[in-house]
Amino acid sequence: MSEDSPPGLDLARLRTHLDAERPGLVTGELRARVIEGGRSNLTYVVEDGTHRWVVRRPPLGHVLPTAHDMRREHTVISALGPTPVPVPATLLLCTDESVLGAPFYVMDHVEGTPYRQRDQLVPLGADRTRRIAESMVDTLAELHAVDHRAVGLAEFGRPDGFLERQLRRWGKQLDASRSRDLPGVDRLRERLAARLPPSPPPTVVHGDYRLDNLLVAGDDTITAVLDWEMSTVGDPLTDIALLIAYTEGEALGDDLSSVASAPGFPPVADLVARYTATSGRDTSAMGWYLGFAFFKLAVILEGIYYRFNQGKTVGEGFDRIGASVAPLVARGNAVLEED
Repeated sequence: MSEDSPPGLDLARLRTHLDAERPGLVTGELRARVIEGGRSNLTYVVEDGTHRWVVRRPPLGHVLPTAHDMRREHTVISALGPTPVPVPATLLLCTDESVLGAPFYVMDHVEGTPYRQRDQLVPLGADRTRRIAESMVDTLAELHAVDHRAVGLAEFGRPDGFLERQLRRWGKQLDASRSRDLPGVDRLRERLAARLPPSPPPTVVHGDYRLDNLLVAGDDTITAVLDWEMSTVGDPLTDIALLIAYTEGEALGDDLSSVASAPGFPPVADLVARYTATSGRDTSAMGWYLGFAFFKLAVILEGIYYRFNQGKTVGEGFDRIGASVAPLVARGNAVLEED
């Protein structure tokens, strides 16, 4: 690897590839840094002294089947470019693993702040925090209003039987990352399988929608929706439920999120009501969707914990991830009992 290259990103090889595929794009010596805070795919800011770009690639090891698909991310972001959904412009997709050791893509760098912690929102004040949270919900409804066929995503997913396949997929990924006893997780999976609700008409689904996957500008405008690695076409209620599960994250450990405790951040009921009104969708089955959201989050974090124990993850804070899994499983079971 070239000197000063961060793990997983050989700058000399990247420069050679960019010069060949996009002549004239790079005008100076490349520098790069890992964007901290990501828990799955690796994200880098790359600059040449004049321009900035973002490079995304899979983690360095233990890549789960169907996860970390760079082609999918590139496809959906490119398709959403002409729509009202704010996404970065894509510049290049590389599936030749000889360049960086894994597929990757390059997109424009977009200015904005990803808010993940209460302390980031408190200085903004209650009114601005409320506006940001409401814009977050409205942007999700905007995504779900996109005609996926019209933007070239008709074959992007298989909406028939979506919930059953999703539950089976995350169950398999749990088994692939299982390295310790997780009380209640099999019971949660079985209860979800026994109570599958009918899905509404399919839409583009982000798959990991939350405030810190959005960039917010100084005027509280959402400038970009990021991290599309789990996107597909399917049941839109899985997105709003996962957002609510993240919103409850402060009670389950700061490794998820603590934004919901910031003054002005709307309560869960208000977020659901705003989505219901803006999207026009029936959210009466939200209990099941929340149970599934907590199950999915538990599996995601368990996979990250597994990679951390293997020494295959770049970044900070991974040593605490494992402790967040059990509370998620417990909350998922509790939600189903309340429903």
